[in-house]
Amino acid sequence: MPYLVFALKWRPKVFDEVIGQPGVINTLKSAIQKDRLAHAYLFSGPRGVGKTSVARILAKALNCSQRKGVNPCGKCPACVDISQGRSLDVIEIDGASNRGIDEIRALRENVKFSPVNGKYKVYIIDEVHQITPEGFNALLKTLEEPPEFVKFIFATTHPQKVMPTILSRCQRLDFRRISVMEIITQLENISSSEKIDTDKEVLAAIARSSDGSLRDAESVLDQLISFAKDKISLADIVSMLGMVEQDMLFAVTDKIIHKDARGVLDLLDEMINQGKDVSMLLQSLIEHFRNLMVAKVARGDSRLIDLPEDICKRLSAQSGDLSLEEIFSAFNILVNTQEVARRIESLRIPLEIGLVKLAHDKKGARVETAPSKHPPHTQQIKPDTLKNDSVLPIPVEIKKNPDKPDGPAPEEKIISLDMIKGVWNNIIENMSRVKMSAATYLNEGSLVKLENNTLTIAFPVDYSLHKESLERKENKAIIEKIIDGVLNADLRVDFILTKEKARGEDSADERFLKNVLHTFEGRVIRGD
Repeated sequence: MPYLVFALKWRPKVFDEVIGQPGVINTLKSAIQKDRLAHAYLFSGPRGVGKTSVARILAKALNCSQRKGVNPCGKCPACVDISQGRSLDVIEIDGASNRGIDEIRALRENVKFSPVNGKYKVYIIDEVHQITPEGFNALLKTLEEPPEFVKFIFATTHPQKVMPTILSRCQRLDFRRISVMEIITQLENISSSEKIDTDKEVLAAIARSSDGSLRDAESVLDQLISFAKDKISLADIVSMLGMVEQDMLFAVTDKIIHKDARGVLDLLDEMINQGKDVSMLLQSLIEHFRNLMVAKVARGDSRLIDLPEDICKRLSAQSGDLSLEEIFSAFNILVNTQEVARRIESLRIPLEIGLVKLAHDKKGARVETAPSKHPPHTQQIKPDTLKNDSVLPIPVEIKKNPDKPDGPAPEEKIISLDMIKGVWNNIIENMSRVKMSAATYLNEGSLVKLENNTLTIAFPVDYSLHKESLERKENKAIIEKIIDGVLNADLRVDFILTKEKARGEDSADERFLKNVLHTFEGRVIRGD
C-alpha cells in the first residue's frame, strides 16, 4: 500500500474527530438532528482548519444508509465512495479552475438530475471566492431555489471576496484558527500512534510555526520524520524551519532588561551565524513581547497566551522585570524596525539599531526636533532618545489641517476648542507614528476646555495610569509639538481626572490592552 501523508491519514472521518471547531460542529449536529439543514452553506476560515473535511463528513452524514445519530457509519457504500472521492452524488469542484460562466452553466444543467445512489446530491466548491462575478450571477437563481435533493457547500479563505448576493443565500459558518495547545495534543496523539520518538517542546515548536493550521503542523511533523535520523530533536526543527528557540527569545529579553547592549549584539550575531532567518527572528521577538504584555496584564493566564504551562510561567516571571510602558516601547521599536527594513536591503542593520535602543542606558534622554527639510505641509519629528518609548529615527510626516493656511498664523486668528476637536483624530494619528503607547493613552481622553493657551484633557478616575504617563516631560513635549505642527498654535496641555469611572464592563487596563492590540495589529497588517 502506498505511503499516505499524515494530513490525509489523520483527516477526521466523523464530526467527533474534528479538532478545534466546537461551534461549527455543534451547529451542524443540531441541524441534522432536527432535520433543519440549509440548502447552502458557506464555510469560511484560514487554511488547514478543517473546512473541506467537515464538508465531506456532512456529505457522508446526508447520504449514509446506516447512520445512527449524527455521525456517518464510514462503512456503507456511500461513505466509502465519498471518502475515496469517487461518489457520483458528491461533486467536489475547485473554484480556482472552474470559475467562469461556462463551468457554472454546466453545473446548473447537472443540478437537475437526481442523485444516483444517495438521498442528496452535494456540491462542494472549494475556494469559491475565485469564481468570476459572471459565474456567481449565473448561479444565483439555482442557489436560491435548488431542487430539494441538492445541497451546496462552499469553502473559502476570503469570505469578503464572495459576492453579497451569494452570501445572503447561504448559512455562513466561520472556522477559527486552531490553538497551539489543541495542535500539540493532536500531534501527541499522532506521535504516539505512529511510534515517533519526540519531546513536547518539539511539538510545541511545530504548533507555533503552523499559525493555527493543523494541516500545516501535520505536514511539518511528516517532513521531520524524513529529516531526522532517530529521535526528533528541537535542533532538527530549528534547522529545518530556521525557527528561533524560546530560550533565545528569553535570552535576548534578559539582555534588554539588564541594559547589556553589547550582549544583545553578540546574541544577534550568534543567531545569524547559526542560519536563523532575521525576519523570522524579528517577528518572533514581537510575538514574545506580546506574550510578555499578556502575561503581565493577565497574570500568566495560559489560555490567553496559548503556550505550554512551563513557557507561561517563564513569561510571567520575566514580565515582572518590565513595566507595561517598557513593553509597549519594545512594540513600537520593533514595529518601526520592520518599517525601516522595507526601505533598505539589509534587515540586520535596523534590527541591530532597534535592539541597541532597547538595551542601552536611557538616562538623560531628551526630545530633539530636526530642522525641517520638507515642503510646507510636512514637518520632521525625530525623537532620538526618548526616556521610555524610543523609536527609530524615521521622518514622520505631520498631517496638517487642510483648512489651516501655511506659514505663521495671523495675529487675529483664534484657536477654539471646536477647532481642535475637528483635527483631534489627525493629532492622534501623528502621535501614533512617533509614540504608539502615548497615542493610545491620549485617545482615551476627552477634550474639556481651552483657556489661556492651555488645552485640558480629562480621563475617568480609573485611568490614572494614562494621566501619569502623559504628564511625563518627554510625552508632553511631543504632544505639544504635534499640536503646534497641525494648528500653528503654541498650546500647552494639561491632564485631569474626572470623578466618574469609565463606562463598560471592561476595566481600564483591559480596555487599554485591547486598544494597544488593535493599534499594533492594524499597523502590522497595513504595513504602515
